[in-house]
Amino acid sequence: MTPSSPHSDLTPRQKDAIGKAAHLRREVISFQQDWPRLNSAELLPPITWSELERQLSSLSATPAGAAMVHDLVSATRKQAPFKPSELVVREILCIASAVMDETFPPDFSSPDSEAEDLIS
Repeated sequence: MTPSSPHSDLTPRQKDAIGKAAHLRREVISFQQDWPRLNSAELLPPITWSELERQLSSLSATPAGAAMVHDLVSATRKQAPFKPSELVVREILCIASAVMDETFPPDFSSPDSEAEDLIS
């Protein structure tokens, strides 16, 4: 009789969830090593996720970018309870930067896009 692994009774979905949780944990540890907590008492003004989404949509450079805001904010909101607040703010700033960039997402309908490179 061979000893079984502690994870041998897990379903593929459970194994995937464990993998995602482990990845998230590594991301948090890496962030905390790079950015140790500061001793500052000044907080940002409170804002709701809906207000954030509205502002990011308004700031979007393109309709395609504005259309992506809901999904990007939703994903960030779902992971926020498991991340340091500074990492969440960093991710929000990345979303803002991306949607304010006129070249994000690439417009594959334009003749000078990279879509033709992908097809050929």
